[in-house]
Amino acid sequence: MEQLSASPEHLHSLVQDIKQQGRALGFSQIGISGVELAAAEAPLLAWLAAGHHGEMDYMQRHGLKRARPAELVPGTLRVITARMDYLPRHAEPGWRDTEWLRLEQPAAASVSLYARGRDYHKVLRARLQQLAEFIAARVDPGVVRVFTDSAPVLEVELAARAGLGWRGKHTLLLNRDGGSMFFLGEIFIGLPLPMDAPADAHCGSCTRCITVCPTQAILGPERLDARRCISYLTIESAGPIPLELRPLMGNRIYGCDDCQLVCPWNRYAQRSTLPDFDPRQGLDQAGLLDLWDWSDAQFLQRTEGSAIRRIGFARWQRNLAVALGNGLRESTDAAWRRAAVKALHRTAPHASLLLREHIDWALSQAEERTDAASR
Repeated sequence: MEQLSASPEHLHSLVQDIKQQGRALGFSQIGISGVELAAAEAPLLAWLAAGHHGEMDYMQRHGLKRARPAELVPGTLRVITARMDYLPRHAEPGWRDTEWLRLEQPAAASVSLYARGRDYHKVLRARLQQLAEFIAARVDPGVVRVFTDSAPVLEVELAARAGLGWRGKHTLLLNRDGGSMFFLGEIFIGLPLPMDAPADAHCGSCTRCITVCPTQAILGPERLDARRCISYLTIESAGPIPLELRPLMGNRIYGCDDCQLVCPWNRYAQRSTLPDFDPRQGLDQAGLLDLWDWSDAQFLQRTEGSAIRRIGFARWQRNLAVALGNGLRESTDAAWRRAAVKALHRTAPHASLLLREHIDWALSQAEERTDAASR
């Protein structure tokens, strides 16, 4: 194919072609921003200085490179940001009510919606790479790098500047036509493409996401202490879950969607067009005891191609132990409680020190309920 020149007219035409091709690849929106993020540097440094990144040392290690795309990838002139809806294709109109009901069932396992299907890193990277190749076939892009949550990139900041939405008070990107149930990915490119205009914010005085957070991890608008966030605790943190936070986690074993479920803008969340994000292994219906019975080998086999596999079997069991403990304290189903105590005792003799600590805590919750009932 004959390549286009990099004249302003041709670059404008290329942008339209990129957006059309993006839609053909399953992206719901494409936006283009510059690389000047100086205004984001002070908030980033303050967040790191407060220790709100917890054990995510890579945040500290990369420092201001996150706010300086041209330093991360020298020669970068623009960032193409793509968003892809992940709400399952067959999600019913009342999907948010369904999720709230599940959180109220002590014996049920709650897995964040985004993690029930195929690993989004794989889906986005493959399609972003195809988009990058489409561009390269039309014009020499100079530098071109694809990122899917795989490098120190301030993706919400870039997406907001590219007109894909605004940063909500829960720190996630919000879009008027798509809520927040989508993934973001980026292409760093060495072309002076025409940029999109940023979107206006539309949260107004609403603070529902701040109020609903089970662990009060959202300290204020756009201020998140990751160390208290259930997504961080169940996915990023490798050690013991703080005692004071365990009872607040309920049956959430991988991630947490509460701040998104309560957000009014997610009335407009769009279904994915891809089968990749359909639930696998019945993770939208699974019970805690069913998942507790998985062996290490079964965990690896059943989470193949899933984002869940990255936490490993040890954290998976740790998370389940906490949820079982909360179930033992909250459930009124005596038969289920007996089965849960038996399952925990069965695993305890062979458990690692980390898991044994969480099993012992879970069993103590059964005793706490018994003590409370006898008073």
